[in-house]
Amino acid sequence: MPPRTQVKANPGAKPGYSSKNQPKQKQPVLLGERLKRLFTSLCAQVDGGHFTNAIKTCNKILRLDPADKDALQTKLFLLLQTEQYDDALSLIADATSGEGPDHTFEEAYAMYRLQREEDATTALAAIKEIERDYRGVLHLEAQLSYRQGSYQSSLNIYNELLETADPQSEEYSDVLTNLTASQKHLDFINTGSLCALDALPSSITSTIETSLPPPTQSTVSLASASGTLTEQTPDDSAITNKVKKVRTKRVPKGVIPGVTPAPDPERWLKKSERSSFGQSGRKRRGAGGGATQGAVTENTPTQSHGSKSAGGGTSHSKGKKKK
Repeated sequence: MPPRTQVKANPGAKPGYSSKNQPKQKQPVLLGERLKRLFTSLCAQVDGGHFTNAIKTCNKILRLDPADKDALQTKLFLLLQTEQYDDALSLIADATSGEGPDHTFEEAYAMYRLQREEDATTALAAIKEIERDYRGVLHLEAQLSYRQGSYQSSLNIYNELLETADPQSEEYSDVLTNLTASQKHLDFINTGSLCALDALPSSITSTIETSLPPPTQSTVSLASASGTLTEQTPDDSAITNKVKKVRTKRVPKGVIPGVTPAPDPERWLKKSERSSFGQSGRKRRGAGGGATQGAVTENTPTQSHGSKSAGGGTSHSKGKKKK
């Protein structure tokens, strides 16, 4: 038989420890696999409405791949949904610095929500030169016209959108609501205000047309009037100093100032020294009419000098009769 080959033992290994039980070193996850996992969780977060966590996932993706267009577009959408318009404008500025998609419409919408109507109008004009029939641009243009008081132009745009919208869609109901609001404002400006003036009595309308605006008071008279008022009115600080409020930190728990009765002023004295001691009306056991120890009653008959001792016949003590 051939001789058995002896396996050399590891000098650093513990006795009874097999090399098979040693944990295997985890291999690093590839970049593509990590991005795939992050995009899977991102889709689940967006579908579930967890926009704050979805923004954090987008940041993780952009740290691994800063040029990912899908992550940038998703983060911009999430920032607009969570009304973070300043952050959205900063992201657009960083994304447009290099070669990337155009986000002019998102920029115009963020400016509109930030009350920057002039910048939003300029951005919309740049978009309309490229694509005129974009429905989002028409919606935003109608809202800008309505905010700036151009109700006729907003009414025309909403009529155009209403003709091409699906009557069963949510867009149709939104456009119809905005169209009604624009029509009401336009009717009030054109006819409603004039009808309201015509409904007033002639005496009021004549005074409105002929009367001059009220004169403006001089600053000197206003200053003198304010000075006299300050002299006549008492100082509020003196009143507040007189009435001091109870500090809530010093009030014990369960005590309401002004409602809870005040504590007994004699609570620090002994019970025997208090004014209410002995007025309870109860009689103590073994007490004879409330007399103190050693007192002598006035109705006790006095014995004469000729009386016999306690064992005599004249004694009134109860005992056995002598036969």
